[in-house]
Amino acid sequence: MSDEKLTFEQAFEQLEQVVQQLEAGDLSLDRSLELYRKGMALARLCQETLDQAEQQVQRIAGIGDDGLELVPFARS
Repeated sequence: MSDEKLTFEQAFEQLEQVVQQLEAGDLSLDRSLELYRKGMALARLCQETLDQAEQQVQRIAGIGDDGLELVPFARS
């Protein structure tokens, strides 16, 4: 399955697996680099998905064009 067709949950789960494999430390340098690249791509996909969700929450919380105040989503 292509990284771009993954749901957030699938991407996050794969990212966790990549991190576990890298933390185990029993991989070759080439395999470690391959997994690192994959992990970075998955992390980017997760972040983009979260950013889009945050924008949707902001739009739902308030719509600037029809007089309602836009309420930013507070990150914790």
